[in-house]
Amino acid sequence: MRAGSRHCLTIMFAACSIFSAARAQDSLAAAAAKIDISGFADVFYSKNFAHPVTRKNQLRNFDVAENQFTLSQVEVVLQRKAEPIGFRVDLDYGAANDIVQPAGTSSLSTIQQAFLTAVIPLGRGLTVDAGKFVTHLGNEVIESKDNWNYSRSLLFAWAIPYYHTGVRLSYPLADNLAACVHIVNGWNSGTDNNDFKTIGATLNWTVTSSTGIVLNAIDGFENLTPIESGKRTVYDVIVTQKFSDAFTLAVNADYGQAKTDLGFAIWKGAALYGRYAFSEKTALALRGELFDDPQGYATGFGAPKLDVKEVTGTYEYFFSHALLLRGEVRYDFANAPVFDKSMPGTETGQATALIGAVILF
Repeated sequence: MRAGSRHCLTIMFAACSIFSAARAQDSLAAAAAKIDISGFADVFYSKNFAHPVTRKNQLRNFDVAENQFTLSQVEVVLQRKAEPIGFRVDLDYGAANDIVQPAGTSSLSTIQQAFLTAVIPLGRGLTVDAGKFVTHLGNEVIESKDNWNYSRSLLFAWAIPYYHTGVRLSYPLADNLAACVHIVNGWNSGTDNNDFKTIGATLNWTVTSSTGIVLNAIDGFENLTPIESGKRTVYDVIVTQKFSDAFTLAVNADYGQAKTDLGFAIWKGAALYGRYAFSEKTALALRGELFDDPQGYATGFGAPKLDVKEVTGTYEYFFSHALLLRGEVRYDFANAPVFDKSMPGTETGQATALIGAVILF
């Protein structure tokens, strides 16, 4: 082959390589452009007026620290919409994440959620998620910004799990009715501690444009305590009623039980929520609830016939689209001395005030 011909082939090969590399970069850039990135940083200061010697707010799960500024949660979310394949990853850090996932040495301890999503064209469309995801139970979520109140309810803290690892299948049965089945390893665990899987179910019914009903359940062998020797089951109901653009009410009720060596341990409770938005920037939310833990099994206090109630008021102000400020007062009270003062476990009541700030990005 002549030198000129070889030179032309070399130039053509180099041009093709550059073109292929450019197309690959364009494809990667297009794929990256479809990934949504968002997140927030959440900090708070809580004051307990009993000045507990333990410096803790008892029976709370996230606003535990008393008389301290606390970095509650920093979260970064990467998500690609399933068209038909997508994914979501939630990376978390902070005091709240340490409570949700106390195994700090685990490689999954900073991952709140990480799952793949596939939309299968069967009927109305079957959505399959596989990986680690937050629980379907309860009216509240881990992120304070997505709740009406800053502090979480007793039901959220003690009646239900935080997350699961497994598979969930969602299917719209009708325009206003959707069902979801969960097949998971268990409660708050990446690996199962027994040979059986836990089954969850959700039925989401949009009764009208202003009324919604969600029925949840979960059932399976968990063995979360040394004396737990059978199935753990929870039923969860959420009803939401929107009376106007400004005013909404919600009710959440839970019933749980676990089979133990001493018989069945049960826990149950209900919470009533109300929120009124004065404007796009300001709103007031109230919550009242009761939680019944007859054997003290769910809370771990062991107090016989433990009955706890709480009332919470939260005022919020969106200082800007990137800053949510909240002020909150709350009073918890029980029929047994489970709260702290100069000594642990000496008080039947607990009054707290809190200021929280969430920076969104």
